[in-house]
Amino acid sequence: MPNATEIGRRKRELCAEFGFDGLFPFDNEASGALSEARVDRLIYQMCLAMIREADGGIFNLTPFRGPSADVGTVFELGVLTGFGKPVFAYSNESDTLLDRLKRDGLASFDEAASQWRDLSGMTIENYGNADNLMLDACLTEQGHPLVTRQTAAAERFTDLQGFVACLERASRHFFPAKDIAYGDCSP
Repeated sequence: MPNATEIGRRKRELCAEFGFDGLFPFDNEASGALSEARVDRLIYQMCLAMIREADGGIFNLTPFRGPSADVGTVFELGVLTGFGKPVFAYSNESDTLLDRLKRDGLASFDEAASQWRDLSGMTIENYGNADNLMLDACLTEQGHPLVTRQTAAAERFTDLQGFVACLERASRHFFPAKDIAYGDCSP
């Protein structure tokens, strides 16, 4: 995003309001590092170090460059989950994966098999999930189901109400004795 640094700073500010120390991977900080390593490897190593340091994570699973969430974000969510740390996530798109594929002309119904298929003929999951079943199930199994909202296209990546709703859930998880009310940010 052209304003990624600004969004990251705002997210850190919101984290602080809830008592958290927000970590945000500013990829451009790695580009000036003095190293023989490739910048992409350096970014990977920096992000992995942040994941190890984090007590939990909030992930934006809004579809990115296609019908699904950003694969890098999904990787990070999986790593954090694998470390046994709590994860929270939101999407500024309320349609299911199948509905998005149908809407975008990327799905057709195979009458003979009674299944939805993509343009390559692959079966499309039809569980009513926002994305791949592993994402929805991971969040639900932890007791933090995906927060979904429908935002205007122009605000898809800048609207932070879902992020705030995740902060509220994270606050209840990490600080159960605290009773914080920040308005109606329910999913």
